[in-house]
Amino acid sequence: MPDVLTARCPLCRARGIAPTSRTLQSGNVVRAFSYVCSHCGLLLDEPAIMLDPTQSDTLFRDLCARKPTMSHPGDPFGCDIYTMRTIATRFALAAMPANTMQAHELCYPHGTFSAEAHLKPLPTLLPTPVSVGIMCSEREASAVLAMAALYRSWADAVIVLIDRAGEPSVPRQEGDDGFVSVFSHPLDGHFANQRNALQALCGAPWMFQLDADEDISPELGESLTRLATLADRQGAASIGLPRQNLVDGRLSDLYPDVQYRLNRREVVYEGIVHERPVRSWQTSFIALSGAIRHHLTAEHVARRSKGYEQLQPGGGRLFEEDALQRPFSAV
Repeated sequence: MPDVLTARCPLCRARGIAPTSRTLQSGNVVRAFSYVCSHCGLLLDEPAIMLDPTQSDTLFRDLCARKPTMSHPGDPFGCDIYTMRTIATRFALAAMPANTMQAHELCYPHGTFSAEAHLKPLPTLLPTPVSVGIMCSEREASAVLAMAALYRSWADAVIVLIDRAGEPSVPRQEGDDGFVSVFSHPLDGHFANQRNALQALCGAPWMFQLDADEDISPELGESLTRLATLADRQGAASIGLPRQNLVDGRLSDLYPDVQYRLNRREVVYEGIVHERPVRSWQTSFIALSGAIRHHLTAEHVARRSKGYEQLQPGGGRLFEEDALQRPFSAV
C-alpha cells in the first residue's frame, strides 16, 4: 500500500496529495477535510485515497448525477465548483454554476461551499474556433505536414513552425484551401520564445499547441473546441490536459504530466525549458476529456533531461528521467 502523500489522486491521477485545513459548507453542515490534491483540488479523507479506481469512477458518476452530495461525513471526497468543473469534463459534461454564489466561487477559487452545478453535455456547447500549432525541426517537418490532415475535422487551421536558423521565411500554404500554413523561426535553445512565436501566428481565438512527437484523438479535438467555449464563458484563458508519455509504446509513470497547451491566443509562455503559460492558476483548469499522446524512445529519454539541464542549469527536471523509464503504476 502506498504512502498517503505518494498515492495517486482518485480524480486526476496525480501524485499530489497534501495535508489541508480546507472545509466545505453544504447547507448548515461544515465538513473539514484532511487532504487535498494539489493539482485538481479534490478534497479527501485519508481512507478515500486508497479507493479502487473503478469504485472512484462510480462515485464520480454519482456526483455528476447529484447523488450523493459528497459534502457530508462518510462521503469519500468533496469538491467546490472549480473542481466540479474538472470532474464533469471526465464524463463529457460542462459544469455551470447553479447560482450567483457558485459563480463567484468559480471566479475566486478555491471556495468554501460544496459544489452546486447545472450539468449539460459538453457537445451541446457551440464550438469556438481553435487553431493547431505544431513546433518541429526541419528533419521532422515532412512527417508533421503528412499528419496535419488528421486535424481537419475540427481545427480552424494548422500552423507549422519549423526551427530554422536565420531570418523567418516567407510563409507558404500547403494545399489549395490554406488549411495548413508553414513558417520558420529559430528556436535558439529557448522553448518559450518559440511557443510565443507560434502563438503570434494564431488567427483563431484559441490555439492548441503540439510538438512533432505528440498527437491527440479526433474525439479529443472535438472536445477542445467546446472546452474553449466553456472557458470563455467562465473567464478562463488556459486549459491543461493529461499527457501520456509512451516510451517505446509503453505508458510511463510520468503521468498525468499535465500540459497547459490549450490557450487563448493572447496568452504567452515563459521558461527556457519546460515552458508554461503566463497566467494565474485561477484562470486555468484541468480537463479530463482525453490525453495528449507523447511518443518517445528509450534512447531519447536517456538524453532528454540532460539536454534540458544544459540549456537551463537547475531547470532540466532530471528526476523525470527515472519516472519516464518506469512503467505506469496505478498506485
